[in-house]
Amino acid sequence: MENVLAKVKNLLRNKNAVTIIGVLIILVLLYWGYSTQINSAVQPTQVPVATKTIQPRTEITNEMVKLISVPKISVSDKVILSKKQIVGKYSQVNTVIPEGSMFYTNTVIEKNKLPDSIFVKVKKGEIVYSFDVNMKTTYGNSIMPGNKIDIYMKIGNGNTEKIMLGKLVENLKVLAVKDSAGRDVFENTEQTRTPASFIFGVPEDIYLLLMKASYMGSLGVVLFPVPHGGKVDTDGATMVSTQQLADYIEAHSVNLPIAKTTDTTDELLPTFTEENGTVTIKYPSGCGSDYTCTYTKDNGAPITVTKKKATVKFITNGSLIATLTEEDGTEHTATKDVTIGTSTTNVAGQ
Repeated sequence: MENVLAKVKNLLRNKNAVTIIGVLIILVLLYWGYSTQINSAVQPTQVPVATKTIQPRTEITNEMVKLISVPKISVSDKVILSKKQIVGKYSQVNTVIPEGSMFYTNTVIEKNKLPDSIFVKVKKGEIVYSFDVNMKTTYGNSIMPGNKIDIYMKIGNGNTEKIMLGKLVENLKVLAVKDSAGRDVFENTEQTRTPASFIFGVPEDIYLLLMKASYMGSLGVVLFPVPHGGKVDTDGATMVSTQQLADYIEAHSVNLPIAKTTDTTDELLPTFTEENGTVTIKYPSGCGSDYTCTYTKDNGAPITVTKKKATVKFITNGSLIATLTEEDGTEHTATKDVTIGTSTTNVAGQ
């Protein structure tokens, strides 16, 4: 035993030997750590995947989901791991889940939370207008949501009446294209749907003008859409101004009543809830994609938010400003004064 200890002591006095032993120990530890990580990463785990392509707004049934084994490293934290969290829910609006795809938290939603994106995107003070179209007037179904259009108006038949032509309304953003059953034309990739109407939002005066013009078919009045800035065939027609068209409509129509709503709620306005100095800001869906969402605490630098909710903590009394900005720069701003020791819900629009 003493001989063994003596040899070990002699070995430890040898610097070269100690260096070699140290390097070997480090290599063994590195190999062990690397092997452990690799084994953990490639360890199979079961995840639900789609057995068929699932179209938007579709209820997900048990037959549409199956479990498969995949390496753990290929599963992100946004993948839904439980089949129970999928079956009975619906695929998101404008979201197609391909066959074989995993289910992600942002692609599956409860039925009662399915949004109607049309009314969310209509600006405050505007009215939703449904404009009749067909395959021809949509240029072969080539005008899509988000495109800008102009509405032209034609008067006269060209035989007994001289044709007058002009631009009645311009730069309207198409919010949706619907078929005759009210379904979104472009949300389903497996069905061919024929466009029947454009949906957009307009101020009340424009809404009334379009409504009045739509009732003048007996006078030879025709309304048709044109891609914004596009040209129309003016052969044989006399071009007139927007004001002349508006004057013609007013001169040949009666006043139309418009339903007034007492609901002045701004659907795009952020809201607040507070509990023990912690304020939760809730934004409409679309932060980071359709809208720019920010908040400012105590007049500090704006903080950008990409989710529906943001949590802000206060130690002392303070103030909070939450803003949702649309693509065209329209802002929806809510403010809140925070008093420590109270629990309230407060919304103040500007």
